[in-house]
Amino acid sequence: MLEKIKWLGHSSVKIEAEKIIYIDPWKLKSNQKADLILISHSHGDHLSPADIKKIQKEDTVILAASDTLSQLSGDVRPLKPGEQVTVHGVTVEAVPAYNIGKLYHPKANNWIGFLITVGGKRIYYSGDSDVIPEMKAIKADILILPVGGTYTMTAKEAAEIANLIRPEAAIPIHYGDVIGTLDDATKFQDLCKIHVEIKPIVSA
Repeated sequence: MLEKIKWLGHSSVKIEAEKIIYIDPWKLKSNQKADLILISHSHGDHLSPADIKKIQKEDTVILAASDTLSQLSGDVRPLKPGEQVTVHGVTVEAVPAYNIGKLYHPKANNWIGFLITVGGKRIYYSGDSDVIPEMKAIKADILILPVGGTYTMTAKEAAEIANLIRPEAAIPIHYGDVIGTLDDATKFQDLCKIHVEIKPIVSA
């Protein structure tokens, strides 16, 4: 499953499993159509209606944080932390994503990360979040975590939660564009006691 997860830059991810799943598509360089699109919150580098339209088809389902709905069209379904749905055979659970001691991503906004069960694996995409108490209960095979700091957890903090959850593998994201550099990804890799795959940015 690890090879089926593509990093599209910043926080944008595509999972090429039985269904094509995009998470927070932004600055897309291709328009491969999506079966399922997941939107974590309403910041412009995560919610891009123009990019969503590029990959949306008639039966595409969008699962999104509630405050994004006014900017979306089609089969759009709101998700709040703790809610779970199954779409096209893919189970998606929304989990909390927020900052502690920062104002960028307030807990009160009910913004989300995702636990995605597909291809026999459980994938955790944390969204724009610090390390939060709810993460201690996460059980996942693959973690997709921000490492750029400032708006999210740092590489060191991300490594600490990865070492606590102990997945099969982790993928660092949220660096190289708005904030963070490759050095953050390599620091995360060095600090982790699990397998870390630093993905190249792909355009497809």
